[in-house]
Amino acid sequence: MPEDTPRSHPFRYSRQDIEAANRIPDTPQTRAASYRLAFADRDFLMRDEMRAVRLQLELMKPQLIMDEKGITSTVVLFGGARIPAPENAEKATTPELAELSRYYDEARKLAQMLTERSLESYGKNWVVVTGGGPGVMEAGNRGAVDAGGQSVGLNIVLPHEQAPNSYVTPDLSFNFHYFAIRKMHFLMRAAAICVFPGGFGTMDELFESLTLIQTKRMKRIPVVLFGCDWWESVVDWNRLAEAGVIARSDLELFRMVETAEEALEAIDTWE
Repeated sequence: MPEDTPRSHPFRYSRQDIEAANRIPDTPQTRAASYRLAFADRDFLMRDEMRAVRLQLELMKPQLIMDEKGITSTVVLFGGARIPAPENAEKATTPELAELSRYYDEARKLAQMLTERSLESYGKNWVVVTGGGPGVMEAGNRGAVDAGGQSVGLNIVLPHEQAPNSYVTPDLSFNFHYFAIRKMHFLMRAAAICVFPGGFGTMDELFESLTLIQTKRMKRIPVVLFGCDWWESVVDWNRLAEAGVIARSDLELFRMVETAEEALEAIDTWE
């Protein structure tokens, strides 16, 4: 750490001691795992007993970076990783996936509109956030690039599909081990949530968001679902209300739209 770096305390920086530890004499004692500085000991940090510390690190790292970037509010785009861009629709594994590619375009268009609005606040508000992967997530980050702005990608380590798309702002591309902490970061700054057709992951994100709002564990914000026919065919919303497992008023926690323009109007007129 440079000597002229402003200090907030009188103590040595941890980075200085890591550098000093690398210069110590090579002896049986200094080679022992027990001698490593705890915060620089990867094997120690990976122990099961250190899970609470790793959870805290995953919460704090994106939090601090987004705070440093001045990001105060976001709009979250959830949606299927397997939905192709229209120019790649012929490569879709099913005809319905090819048809759903129109929502790639709507996600891209919505993200562009939101980012143009975000630029009015110098990229601090209305920042697009996606899961950082392919499909609808790629469309969201791509739309932000179309507008000349930044966007966030909250990636997660998975056996397949989930690698950062090339449109995520590099300094705002995050990687997670814990789904729970990733979900917290999706919602901590959210001013609105837009959900496109998708699979288990999309359903999980939608219903967790609705549950938090329904139970007043977070304030009510706009939740917009793209694709009326899609959502009414995969979820029998009225049946849930008729059976009494949700209240009829819970159906007012979200709205369904078809286009980016309708979504933005729903967000702006939300009550």
